[in-house]
Amino acid sequence: MAAALLAAMTPRTFAIEVDIRRDATVEATAKTLPSVVNVATTTIVEYRDAYQDWFLRFYGRRAPVVGRREEPEGIGSGVIIDEDGWILTNYHVLQRASRVFVKLGDGKVYEAEKRVATTQKDVALLKLLAKPGEKFPAIKLAKDDDLLLGETVLALGNPYGLGTSVTRGILSSKNRRPASGDEPLGTQDWLQTDADINPGNSGGPLINLRGELIGINVAVYRAEQGMGVGFAIPVKQVSAALSEFFSPEVKDALWFGASVGGFRAPLRITEIQAGSPADKAGLRVGERILRINGELAESLVDFNRLLTANKDHTAKLQVQQSGETRTAEVKLVPFDDLIRQKLGLTLLRLSDQTAASYQINPGAALFIEKVEPRSPADKAQLERGILLTGIDGETTGDLLNVALALSRKKAGDRVSLSVVMQRRVAPGYAELRQGMVELTVR
Repeated sequence: MAAALLAAMTPRTFAIEVDIRRDATVEATAKTLPSVVNVATTTIVEYRDAYQDWFLRFYGRRAPVVGRREEPEGIGSGVIIDEDGWILTNYHVLQRASRVFVKLGDGKVYEAEKRVATTQKDVALLKLLAKPGEKFPAIKLAKDDDLLLGETVLALGNPYGLGTSVTRGILSSKNRRPASGDEPLGTQDWLQTDADINPGNSGGPLINLRGELIGINVAVYRAEQGMGVGFAIPVKQVSAALSEFFSPEVKDALWFGASVGGFRAPLRITEIQAGSPADKAGLRVGERILRINGELAESLVDFNRLLTANKDHTAKLQVQQSGETRTAEVKLVPFDDLIRQKLGLTLLRLSDQTAASYQINPGAALFIEKVEPRSPADKAQLERGILLTGIDGETTGDLLNVALALSRKKAGDRVSLSVVMQRRVAPGYAELRQGMVELTVR
């Protein structure tokens, strides 16, 4: 009787039906697809009257614009990397865009703002113009060197503008040469895959079977209609670009002087610039960043936001290395102050009207607004109204390039400035002169 009762109480085993179609490829696709977006761009075409050249020659300014028309420019792909609406894509997708529109996987369309890009790596950063507090599904980045030759990879994107699609292949080759300085990256630096990557896929993610981003699709090579060989920018290069994009220097025109690696926590200091605010604060390479002003720094986005939050440009960093935790206080330096300290110059962005009077494109130079008496700039006879077009042989049209170049200079170092000055030779006519000026940094 007892044995019969025990048998009756024994739980039954039920067979669980498993869908064999739902393999690792399907799971990775489902995990990643919500973060993949379609990118469409438009450009503004301006129409001017027939006397454009005559205006430019005799009045030193451009003819009035008769009209503007917005025209479609191109299509591409992108991927959301942060829930606040930060999107990565290729620089060449946005190169000539006046406006950018992003379509999410759920069909919603947002306008996006171009924030920053690097032509050397062909990576660009967009920010969705969304409602405050709106969140978006973000992809996870793989570790920099977590790549296996022959592993299955998936390319997601918007080929030919048809909508988001997925192709599968293997990782055929890693980048074939070490970092080569500031040269633009090419096929030798990219990941290679036989997953189909077609026009419109540019800017979309290349992922592994864990659903992690291992690269940004960038190009396709076809020889005489043969099989396609696709390329992607490695996640290591992507991480390096993000470290620059989400730095106080690029986003807030503030000199910090340290590079931070890792897009998600743990964030670590990878480089310290000698004499920089970070160096003066005693920060060291290898230290892990725990908190900033008492708040957790869980990503590069958080890091930059917290570091630059105080109006006096100070921040307290809690860092850890070899089990030792300590706090360092850093004071960031605005670019305007850095340039004045080093050279005695006050520089302004070039307005459209001033650019036209100098027959130069806006963004191709900086306007010297003020020269401090007895400063290096004053001793070099620079004065208000002269345009700065380059520093140490590199063209410049923004404070970032000037400030970064000067941040590497010590007192007594020499710096070479390329300038353009305007000299009136007759009523209504001016002659432009280009020159080079050597200054000693103080």
